[in-house]
Amino acid sequence: MFGTFQHSSLRIEVPATEQALRQGLLHTASLQQWLFPQRLSTGLPEELTTGLIFTSWLGPVTVQHTVDHVEANSLRLLLSQGIDGFHEWHWGEGWVQSRLEGISLLPLNLGQTLSLMRLRQFLVAPHPQAN
Repeated sequence: MFGTFQHSSLRIEVPATEQALRQGLLHTASLQQWLFPQRLSTGLPEELTTGLIFTSWLGPVTVQHTVDHVEANSLRLLLSQGIDGFHEWHWGEGWVQSRLEGISLLPLNLGQTLSLMRLRQFLVAPHPQAN
């Protein structure tokens, strides 16, 4: 893999419940909303589960994600192709933390910061209630 080794850990306060954060990070329909314009593989299950492999695209950049583990308050994704490394998420009542390490030509800290901002925006915006 070409690129440089990069690592970043960011934690932000989010006016959201632990359950809302869990749904935003594990439910694929929610992921597809707040990760836009990044696109995810089609045919994903409703929720991320350990062992699931999926692909995301941001323009010409492809990243393969393997769900390494899912717990009540954490998610770990192994990354390959456009980023070789991992992305860990931890959350609780009113906060979310993202840790990203990998080798890539992409500016990972910038992408991570934008992702956290998009997640926060998604969580504070009103959503229509499902019937």
